[in-house]
Amino acid sequence: MGLKIAIGGKGGVGKTTVSALLARSFAANRDNNVIAIDADPVSNLAAALGIDESVPITPIAELRDLIAERTGAEPGTMGGFFTLNPKVDDIPERFSRERDNVKLLVMGTVQQGGSGCICPERTILKALMTHLVLYRDDIVLMDMEAGIEHLGRATSSSVDALVIVVNPGARSRVAAEKIRKLGSDIGIKKIVVLGNRVRNGEDEELIRSSLADFEIVGFLPEHDEIIDADRYGRRPFDDIAMAPPELFSIVSELQRYKTSSHR
Repeated sequence: MGLKIAIGGKGGVGKTTVSALLARSFAANRDNNVIAIDADPVSNLAAALGIDESVPITPIAELRDLIAERTGAEPGTMGGFFTLNPKVDDIPERFSRERDNVKLLVMGTVQQGGSGCICPERTILKALMTHLVLYRDDIVLMDMEAGIEHLGRATSSSVDALVIVVNPGARSRVAAEKIRKLGSDIGIKKIVVLGNRVRNGEDEELIRSSLADFEIVGFLPEHDEIIDADRYGRRPFDDIAMAPPELFSIVSELQRYKTSSHR
């Protein structure tokens, strides 16, 4: 069965880079079907995956004709009558971009109405996320904003894990606790920490001690290749096999969280 992982973290911790590296590592096994979801309002996952953006990627929430067709209501409207269970099963194949066995879907955001609004755009996004988590056997990695807004309660309980990316430092605990509470509130049962940009054993121990009541899935080292890739606007480790071994250890650990059924 598929593996469904949500990845959260406060801005600046390297969450999107980690999401991309994990997706590419899973996809290196050609038997895996991997879907990477960019559900962060600041969409950078395409660049981190090395996907060509010379042709702009239109987020799902901005596909006005599709939303109107599937829900029966014009985007930007609230209230009224429209379909609450629109057809979405063809969207991953039709509207994804792919490179190296990773399909990317950019979700986009709903610009008005507040986080709880009932509107056609939000209905499409939630239906699509539910489909990806509950009814697909793919490996799905979701680069989420802290609020995890696209995951409803029914869907969240079937996410295998929420991975909180943190850096060494005193503020890690505050951010991790906030995201853990948000994840717990919507029903995610397995919530773990991934330490990123770890330079040495002292950094690792700082994360362990400040987050002693969290399960830690692993640590990724600070690496010149990642710094250079960010500086020059390219993806790090073009040959993913050259990535740090710690990355593949984390992938192996995440595979242990796979549940027997998502249905």
